[in-house]
Amino acid sequence: MARTGNCHNIADFERLARKRLPAPLYHYIAGGADDERTMLANVEGFDRYNLAPDYLKDIRSVDMGRRVLGRDLAWPLLLAPTGMTRMFHRDGELGVAREAERSGVGYALSTMATSSIEDVGRSSAGPKIFQLYLLNDEQLNFAMIDRCKAAGFDALCLTVDTIVAGNRERDLRTGLTVPPRLTAASILSFALRPRWCVNYLTSPAFSLPNVGPANAESGDLSTLATYFAARMERNITWAAVERVAQYWGGPFAIKGIQSVRDARMAAAAGATAVILSNHGGRQLDGVPPTIDLLADIVDAVGDRLEVILDGGIRRGSHIVKALAMGATACMAGRPYLYGLSAFGAPGVGRVLELLRAETERTLALLGCGSLSELGRNHIRLASEVPDFLRTQESARSATPLRNIL
Repeated sequence: MARTGNCHNIADFERLARKRLPAPLYHYIAGGADDERTMLANVEGFDRYNLAPDYLKDIRSVDMGRRVLGRDLAWPLLLAPTGMTRMFHRDGELGVAREAERSGVGYALSTMATSSIEDVGRSSAGPKIFQLYLLNDEQLNFAMIDRCKAAGFDALCLTVDTIVAGNRERDLRTGLTVPPRLTAASILSFALRPRWCVNYLTSPAFSLPNVGPANAESGDLSTLATYFAARMERNITWAAVERVAQYWGGPFAIKGIQSVRDARMAAAAGATAVILSNHGGRQLDGVPPTIDLLADIVDAVGDRLEVILDGGIRRGSHIVKALAMGATACMAGRPYLYGLSAFGAPGVGRVLELLRAETERTLALLGCGSLSELGRNHIRLASEVPDFLRTQESARSATPLRNIL
């Protein structure tokens, strides 16, 4: 059996996850909405920017620490909220939260998690954020917030870009819908992954313990998901955001922001951070990659809000590019899910080890001994014309026509 040490980048983990998961579950992680253009652009967008190093600096140590959403992180990464994580491996959210604590990064627990707010609160002393989907019952929303306060969560994150579900055609083809659509192909894909099936059958039954009361009993997952989807609030107003922010009373992020206007509105509504996100390209296809929106939003609200970039992170160099543009931190989901699917919690730990080493190495190679030394002078467009060509072009433009004739 392959070991985690044989995986040297996120792509290695993705390949193993594809081998070990039933096809519908792999494609649930890997897929996006419609033609998946935004999902792919999130990753490819980083290639639009090159790094510009400054050498002959003291990089005997590299300080990557940063305070994010009220907690000090060893390096500026948050693990994104992902629903029903125990579908991919029995270690689930609890294993991910422990590995996040061990690495010194933040962990965001989803409303749609298969582990409870209370269990995650007990299992990890690391920085913890609860990701809230607003339901059309304010009493239930506030009850979840009360549970987060009691469980010692550090921050609240309100997701606003899922008022309707994205059109995820991969899930329609594989049958991973709510409720599941079983076909001969989907049944066969599970039969071809006996190890996953054994782990599933020998693990406790899944539930969505954060949707209802803290002592909600395990039930049929598709029924619970259907119940939850029916109760999603489709009229999220800025007034509602203000009530949530005031009721929580602590570090508060709004996830799904994609415009300067909404970022400014978030600041006015009481947010302390915005998470620039298009849901990993899983909601509205055709929007820009988040890295292309980052600098404008930082310039608009960076003096008032923390700006966290979500989407497309596959390398430590991606994290460094975002930080150079002004991001406070980055958020990633798919990379750790691939690690979890391939090896359980140790796979998550290895993913974080690789990303941390890549981030530190990139900073050192840029000549930055700390995050405070990193700036936009370390970034340039990959398509930018070199100075000597720009000078020649300017000279040609300035040559009088008579001299040419």
